[in-house]
Amino acid sequence: MKINYVVKRTIKLCIFCLFCVQIGLAQNSDQEQIRKIYDVALTKSKSYDWLNYLSNQIGGRLSGSIQAQQAVNYTKAELDSLGLDKVWLQPVMVPKWVRGIPEFAYFETSPGVTTNVPITALGGSVATPPNGVKSEVIEVQGIEELVTLGEAKIKGKIVFYNRPMDPTEINTFSAYSGCVDQRYAGAMEAAKYGAIGIIVRSMNLRLDDYPHTGSMSYGELKESEKIPAAAISTNAAELLSTSLKLNPSIKFYFKQNCKEFPDVESYNVVGEIKGSTHPEEIIVVGGHLDSWDLGDGSHDDGAGCVQSMDVLYILKKIGYKPKRTIRVVLFMNEENGLRGGTEYARVAAENNENHIFGLESDSGGFSPRGFTFDGPDSSFEKIKSWKDLFEPYLIHLFQKGGSGADIGPLKNDKITLAGLRPDSQRYFDHHHAENDTFEHVNKRELELGTATMASLVYLVDKYGLLP
Repeated sequence: MKINYVVKRTIKLCIFCLFCVQIGLAQNSDQEQIRKIYDVALTKSKSYDWLNYLSNQIGGRLSGSIQAQQAVNYTKAELDSLGLDKVWLQPVMVPKWVRGIPEFAYFETSPGVTTNVPITALGGSVATPPNGVKSEVIEVQGIEELVTLGEAKIKGKIVFYNRPMDPTEINTFSAYSGCVDQRYAGAMEAAKYGAIGIIVRSMNLRLDDYPHTGSMSYGELKESEKIPAAAISTNAAELLSTSLKLNPSIKFYFKQNCKEFPDVESYNVVGEIKGSTHPEEIIVVGGHLDSWDLGDGSHDDGAGCVQSMDVLYILKKIGYKPKRTIRVVLFMNEENGLRGGTEYARVAAENNENHIFGLESDSGGFSPRGFTFDGPDSSFEKIKSWKDLFEPYLIHLFQKGGSGADIGPLKNDKITLAGLRPDSQRYFDHHHAENDTFEHVNKRELELGTATMASLVYLVDKYGLLP
């Protein structure tokens, strides 16, 4: 009896030791593969050269523009050159809004005494009358103040939304979320009280002279009820606010020439490597190919597009053969409609495709810090068990949170969605502004982001996300 007990304990101990050895071997294997991914990304990556072309040869890629179509053609050709199993264009109808000749604005402290103001039309805004609009200004800190002021104090005036991003928020995206409603819905709400136009403080933590554009909505307003909407730079907002305290009778003038045209056809650009053992399980990695027209869209979101393309390039470069289908999608029209993401999800559902994981990069090409995840707790716990593999690369953020706008329409109760989270402290210095340009992207930071994305995709592909 005693001998049998000893034998059984010995067998269990051997099995346990063998299991530990297997885990150790798997961890060593993963460490080596991830090290290889980072090495290749930092020495042979194509992302920086791709971004150079997108930014400097094509430029800003507003949906429906010639530049957007040039970007579609270029990225498809580059994906074709990688030797993927399949590359195609997915048609999608997108809005076509054109800025027209540059906007102009000033405020007048007394007749003939004016100060010019950096200004830009918000995306989707109507134009001013041909001679512009000029009126007294009423400053508010948010939409909720309109109710208190009422029509009597707002009618016939220009509403100036001046709530800044909260500088105490370490997560700058939280600061952005805290004030972006005045940009998006400010015109719609002010028009209800008889305002003739709105100007908005740019969504920017820094004080500078760059006005930042972005999408806005008129909701259900009739065409005749729509009023022009624009953003002014943070320096201009500070100056105007101070001047209004000294002289509440200041008049503001602005002129813009934007126009909305009928929808036009554009495309999502898609490429994939077919899985070897579970081809029906799809892993998506992507960014949005469109950008605003003020800069060249290098951070928002040229960086995310070239990083996503590079994930497939690097996996092929190291000779990795995925078990599951890995698909890159460059979405069109995230900035002013989300038509690309919505159409991709619609077609996926129509074709009964099984997407198990989606990863989006749309927070700039800065140094990666980690990921946020949206999905089942069991999948999140499995992903968190890989965190130690990323710590040598200073990737420490693995937490529940949002993912990405374009992959959001894929959400269901099974899929796990993730967003790459770079350091965000400088992102809103460039977001939707004229200085979102190639020179502000650091090559090494961009490549580190690519490697971080490729490493997570590798682990999801190798182990899956089932409990």
